[in-house]
Amino acid sequence: MADKTVLVVEDEANIVDILAFNLEREGYRVLSAYDGQAGLALAREKKPDLILLDLMLPGLNGFEVCKALRDDGDTVPILILTAREEEADKVRGLELGADDYITKPFSIRELMARVKSNIRRGDMPPRSDDRQGLRLGRIRLDSAAAACYKDDLPVDLSQREFELISFLCANPDTVFSREELMEHVWNYGGYVGDVRGVDVAVRRLREKLEDDPANPKFVMTRRGLGYYFNSQHS
Repeated sequence: MADKTVLVVEDEANIVDILAFNLEREGYRVLSAYDGQAGLALAREKKPDLILLDLMLPGLNGFEVCKALRDDGDTVPILILTAREEEADKVRGLELGADDYITKPFSIRELMARVKSNIRRGDMPPRSDDRQGLRLGRIRLDSAAAACYKDDLPVDLSQREFELISFLCANPDTVFSREELMEHVWNYGGYVGDVRGVDVAVRRLREKLEDDPANPKFVMTRRGLGYYFNSQHS
């Protein structure tokens, strides 16, 4: 990972020092910013491979930084760091385009695993197998272009949303638990932590893909078990 750069945007110097020490020990280059405006400027100028972004920042907060980057069309993986326990804050960050969140105090081992997973995901080449041109009824996927179409009209999905629908469509009518989706789509092997990010991604996907998100026909829930793509109504 010596050629990969991680930007840490965090106003607590001791946390920046801890993160920088551990990231550099793993071979990453580290950039640091102590407020939102400086973090946004560094992200735009240096194009890091991943951003660790605190929510509570002076100047621009983490929500605003995340939204600004996504509005720029920047798909850099963003992991939110937050001391907040409120569900609404975590959900808001994910809905603005963050890839995941980690609540302070966090395990350095878990954080490093997530950093590696998200950077590795960004490096994955387009699939060249038969799923590249996958069509299931009204839904068509083009993995080479990371594009999704419904009734042959493009659907504007985030990278994570595209990866989620691609995995479900590649395994139609198969129910996957949230933990299994964290492992296969989020690439968190053996993940046993907070899986609410899956629910947010599914909800966002339904809002963009379904005719009626409150009454989904494509991405279905099997109560108590998980989610699946329904090929019978595709």
